[in-house]
Amino acid sequence: MICRFQVRWQLAASMILCLLIINSGIIGLHAQGNTGSIHGTVTDQAGHSLQGVNVAVIPQSGEKRQMLSAADGKFDFTGVPAGSYTLEISAPGFNRVQLPVSMATGANQTIPVALKVASVSEEVVVEAEADNSIASELAPVKSLLDAASARTEISSNYVAEYTTPVTDMADIVQAAPGTVSFNSNGIGNGDAKIYYRGFVDGNYTTTWDGIPFQDSNDPTHHSWAYVPAAAIGHVDFDRSPGTASDIGTANFGGSIHFFSPAPSNEAHVRTEVTYGSWNTFQILGDITSGAFLHDKAHLWINGDYQSSDGYQTFAPKQNVAATAKFDYKFNDRNYLSVIATNIILDAFTNNDPTRRQLLHHGDNYLYDGTPLNPNGAPDPQYWRYSVYHVPSFFDIITFNHDFGKGWKLDTKSYAYGYSNHQHYQNKTDQDLVTDSILTATKTELVGGTDQSTWVAGATPTGIDKLNQYGRGGEIAALSYATRWGVFRTGSWYELTNTLRYQIYSDPLTWVDSPYLQDIKFHEHFYTHAVQPYAEFQFVAIPNLTVTAGIKDAWFRMNLTQYADGHTIFQLSCPTTASTLASACSATTQHAQDYNAILPSVQANYRLNSSASVFGQYGRGSIAPVSAVFDSLGAQTAVTPPPSIADTFQGGTVVKLNRVAFDADVYHIHYTNTYSTYTVPTSCGCANAGFTYNYANPNSNTIGVEAEGNVAVNHNLSFNANGTFGSAKYETFPGAAAVLNSNGVQITPALPATPTAWVALAAHDTESMGTTYQQNGLDFGIFGKRVGSRWGDISNFHQVIPLEPFWMSNMFLNYNVHSHNMFDGSKIKLSINNMFDDHSIVSNSAANDGTSLTSTTVVASQKVTASLQPYTPSWNDSIKKQAGRSIMISVQLGLTRHER
Repeated sequence: MICRFQVRWQLAASMILCLLIINSGIIGLHAQGNTGSIHGTVTDQAGHSLQGVNVAVIPQSGEKRQMLSAADGKFDFTGVPAGSYTLEISAPGFNRVQLPVSMATGANQTIPVALKVASVSEEVVVEAEADNSIASELAPVKSLLDAASARTEISSNYVAEYTTPVTDMADIVQAAPGTVSFNSNGIGNGDAKIYYRGFVDGNYTTTWDGIPFQDSNDPTHHSWAYVPAAAIGHVDFDRSPGTASDIGTANFGGSIHFFSPAPSNEAHVRTEVTYGSWNTFQILGDITSGAFLHDKAHLWINGDYQSSDGYQTFAPKQNVAATAKFDYKFNDRNYLSVIATNIILDAFTNNDPTRRQLLHHGDNYLYDGTPLNPNGAPDPQYWRYSVYHVPSFFDIITFNHDFGKGWKLDTKSYAYGYSNHQHYQNKTDQDLVTDSILTATKTELVGGTDQSTWVAGATPTGIDKLNQYGRGGEIAALSYATRWGVFRTGSWYELTNTLRYQIYSDPLTWVDSPYLQDIKFHEHFYTHAVQPYAEFQFVAIPNLTVTAGIKDAWFRMNLTQYADGHTIFQLSCPTTASTLASACSATTQHAQDYNAILPSVQANYRLNSSASVFGQYGRGSIAPVSAVFDSLGAQTAVTPPPSIADTFQGGTVVKLNRVAFDADVYHIHYTNTYSTYTVPTSCGCANAGFTYNYANPNSNTIGVEAEGNVAVNHNLSFNANGTFGSAKYETFPGAAAVLNSNGVQITPALPATPTAWVALAAHDTESMGTTYQQNGLDFGIFGKRVGSRWGDISNFHQVIPLEPFWMSNMFLNYNVHSHNMFDGSKIKLSINNMFDDHSIVSNSAANDGTSLTSTTVVASQKVTASLQPYTPSWNDSIKKQAGRSIMISVQLGLTRHER
């Protein structure tokens, strides 16, 4: 009986199993019948098949699917359910294509795709905003699978959601690995600088919509001028000299590419009001037309007003900015874009406080609010004695024409200008405070030659400073796409007109001294920059892209220097103290050419659809600054050649579904700037008083960088980045004095110098954070540690130790995304420096022989060589981190949705 029961049970189980298998097969066949396919062929403009192109099918919800095109350019996605999709195609050197696809049940769609050659600026955004990895899509910063150098894309989502409303370009770039930036008066309330890889400001290029911008006497930058934060949509940070087509005056350290916001097809109006710490107030509004003129045109207008008392005492700032952008697509072959921005900035700041002042007045001390001291004398710390007025503008016209058959022309015409007119009390480092250590009381004088009580021959205490220039230029690039790759050739030309002076002036009246001896310097110059280039981006080998090119960086300066009392001195004018500037018209002229040939080669190999490796060699240069002519009588005998940097680097980019990261290693050999030697007038020789330039030690920077993001789900992710390395001057064995053919010394004997750390280069940096994004809610918290650094005193290296410091910020936003008229409305909470860290971030040492325990000058306490321990003094000028700030923003948006 039992055996019969077992047989029946086994038979029943077998029948059930067979029914399940048959049923599952029927269900599978039914499901297959409900799906379709999307297939096609990718070609270039000439009709040649393109292999290794990234093709993705993106549903409105759910996982993305991607593949690389085959050798014949074909792609084929099977098992595609009915619904609406976006077909996205991208490849190095070509414009990204996005096509809407509507799939009916069981449909099979054939979609041929012809890619067009991308301009240089278009190519960097091919992948920046469209990722097939959840981790990469959620990452605030990331690299590109097609990258052939160490690059970080700072996404538009990060700029909009995870920066303070009063941010600036330096604060935005802080998100990238290894960057160091700080502002003692609070973000957006001062002129901040950017440091990375041992490079200081002036050792790299910044661009806006493909146009390089920087000062004219040297290639430094100003974070509060040129481009307002509202006109920055996203950032491409290329930490390399780039390829030949990357133009700029200082590419050897890298290029930070800022891009204006992309046009929207939906019309909207938005007004945002921000209020926060230090009486900070901002009102910002923009109008977007949406697509009009038969969907060919877009118009965006933005206005911005900011004011703040600043973190530091009596250091207010206000600025007004306006930006307008218009683009028009005539047809598939012709495109026009025009963008213009203007900023007017007023601020009250110049010098940094001393240790002494911070000790007695607090970490946020800068100036006083009283014009007179108790003794009735003018207070040199009065804030209205230090005034900035800085208007700037930036205009760009872009025109692209596709000739067909693979040929394309891209042009950019531009003009921008900057005028920094500043008046400031020259010395503000003493006040009336005394204690048991600082028993000496000293008050700096305030006044000038227009005062009836002024001592004859004494120099006024203020400075009237002007740094003003206007620039215009053109960038033209011609490209040709073949089945082998993309050939590019073009050139950049720029003309600059600069006027600069500094004159001693009376801070009480801002009346300049009339005497020649009170002119610090006065110069007017024209500069020309020309950079023709040619490069080829080879893509014929599957999964491999190689770009090789060469560029000629030519720079010319035509400089006129006027007689003065401190830099080139009186020239042929009388040397008496009573000589009037108006009575002296003596000038000296210089014309100097600089040239450097810059080769580059880089390669990217796609291991698969989720990973790639890259390698690069690039050479960059920087022309010497105008100060090489600042010598007695402007008698510069030999000008230095351009400084050169050779960069070698390699790395990898990986974008898995839940994990995305990139890492690189680099070695940079940099031939550094020059020092000067002036032949003593006592030699009685023909070149007495002439100045010669000689090279400082070269430096080497090596290190490793990495950044990554881990997605827990579609909402929550954790990100981190870090750097570790060294930037050091090479050991120099010393050199004997150099004599010319007449036996006259033209270069002094140079002492041996040890290996020493490059100033302000961080030994390491570490960043980590987390973001949560769901249904309009955005939360982000970010922390960054900047490791130990060293500061210089004059040409003495590695003498001022700078301790590590932390920066921590938090952001909480809610955006309305309900597909109604109030889309674009938003409320935002921003907290910067959450833990209120007041670390010292910069120290300009007095090096006056005094110490923290005595005001007596001791000669042995003065630094006279590299690596010599520096003695802290109460007279050191100090920068500290600005304190904690909290900002609340409310934005009202009105959006017109297309039906």
